[in-house]
Parts: sequence; structure tokens; C-alpha cells
Amino acid sequence: MDNEQYHPVPHTREDDAKLFSDPAFKAAYDALEEEYTALGEMIQARKQAGLTQEGVAARMGTTKSAISRLEASLRSDRGSPSFSTLRKYAHACGKRLVVKMV
Repeated sequence: MDNEQYHPVPHTREDDAKLFSDPAFKAAYDALEEEYTALGEMIQARKQAGLTQEGVAARMGTTKSAISRLEASLRSDRGSPSFSTLRKYAHACGKRLVVKMV
């Protein structure tokens, strides 16, 4: 595994157009919007606070791997973080957690 390297697949706007012309792909993509928006907000808050995952973990009294799992959990159906955990994360970043339904 040490010899493996990351080789990104080239991706163009034409590729996007082809993918999004498929209604099933577009529906699946749109279904992920809320999770990715929440994840983006968390990472943005962490970066605005000038913190790494380790820094957030130290402020929350947990481990870097727990923060990594927390951030990754928003991209999967395996388990959602509790409101309390999200609030602790927000406070560790010097923010307040606000939930809106629009």
C-alpha cells in the first residue's frame, strides 16, 4: 500500500453535463446537498478559527480520530452526530450552533 499514489481522474465540464443529464444521478447528487452543506460549514468554522482537527479535539476533550470520524459521519448513513456533539464542535471553533429549516 505504501507504493500506491493518488492519481486523480481528469474531469471536465462536458463530463458534468453528461452526468447531470441523467435524472437518477441528479436526484442522488441533490439528495446529498444538506449533508455536504453541513460538512462545509463545520470545516469552514474550524478553518476560520485557525484550528486543525487536533486543535478542535483538544478543545472538545477528545481525539483527532474522533473529530475525523465526526466530520466524515456527515457524508455517510452510518451514524449521525448528536446535537450535543455538534454544539460542542461549534463552541470549540468559537461559534454557536444554529439550525434552520427552510
